[in-house]
Amino acid sequence: MINSADTLFVLVSAALVMLMTPGLALFYGGMVRRKNVLSVLMQCFLALCLLSVQWMLFGYSLSFAPSNGFWGGFAWMGLNGVGMEPFADYSATIPHQAFMIFQCMFAVITPALIIGAFAERMKFSSFIVFTLLWATFVYAPICHWVWGSGGWLKQMGVLDFAGGIVVHTSAGIAALITAVVIGKRKGLEHIPSPHNLTFVAIGTGLLWFGWFGFNAGSALAVNGVAVNAFITTNMSAAAAGLCWAILEWIRNGKPTVFGIVTGSIAGLATITPGAGFVSPMSALAIGVLASIVCFIAVAIIKPKFNYDDSLDAFGVHGIGGILGTLLVGVFASKAINPAGADGLFLGNLHQLYVQLIGVGVVVLYTAVATWIIYKFIDIFWGVRVKETEEYIGLDLTQHRERAYTIIE
Repeated sequence: MINSADTLFVLVSAALVMLMTPGLALFYGGMVRRKNVLSVLMQCFLALCLLSVQWMLFGYSLSFAPSNGFWGGFAWMGLNGVGMEPFADYSATIPHQAFMIFQCMFAVITPALIIGAFAERMKFSSFIVFTLLWATFVYAPICHWVWGSGGWLKQMGVLDFAGGIVVHTSAGIAALITAVVIGKRKGLEHIPSPHNLTFVAIGTGLLWFGWFGFNAGSALAVNGVAVNAFITTNMSAAAAGLCWAILEWIRNGKPTVFGIVTGSIAGLATITPGAGFVSPMSALAIGVLASIVCFIAVAIIKPKFNYDDSLDAFGVHGIGGILGTLLVGVFASKAINPAGADGLFLGNLHQLYVQLIGVGVVVLYTAVATWIIYKFIDIFWGVRVKETEEYIGLDLTQHRERAYTIIE
């Protein structure tokens, strides 16, 4: 039976998650050099348009239609059979189409996260093809495995409340693969500073705001689980941002705006899989651990291995998603969510083992599939812009636009 309050809550949450993609555009756009800011904004808005259409035509069917354990098939193509009545396997109190559009916004932002790895050097035409193929052959199967009716990882007992595996692990691993195979940006002797930290800060605010819909909305109802997810989301982000600032202060002598916002995003990514399964106190611990581990990944490991993950999509989202998924197996409690499971701290080692399997499978599949998609595009279209175009900037060479007309 449809519940009006639940339906309104899910629709508002879907709108909040939609706002995260423009928020990501500002967050990423402020981090690149000024000659490439519009290219990042264009890629994010293209993802919003392209993947909304893909989701309605066949993406939702591949991801959520009841079929076998590995993919959904084509039964719900064009939203055939997806109407106003609830579909009990996903939510019994909201129209099926409300669930569909909520999940659509997840399908949009996940490939958009990968932009941070190849920013400033991918051809726009190749980006379109890459995004469509990746959403179809990587995101959709993983989504079905973990969340879909009959999905094999779901049947195994893998817990992912709002996308630690489905969104952040998959996007983060894809980011690492693309960053490595596309190569470093030309002419960089050191990593450039963000060209507009104000954009980055505003983008972070929009992402944090939207994340309440991302996580709390995943309860799909106005209930205690949604309240808990809202609180744990905020507390993990706050603890991570605070911890990152302290780490910077100790290591570099000064805390920075860029550091505190990066830490907050790391905390948000890491709490995502456990937001509806762990307590607020556990969320504080998760936020601190997220900050420490992601700080090490970004500040120590990335320079050591010398790969150019331009905007730290892997170091923040990939590492955060993997860490958070494993920590569900440590901190989860059925007292918080009876539909979940107890974790290691409540005597259930098996849940940590299951989470580890889920992470391992998705990491391996995403890495291989992303590499194949990248190589396929590179053979037929070429992925990277010409060196002269990269030097001029993607705003002018790919879009014939300029973000700033006043020369300082």
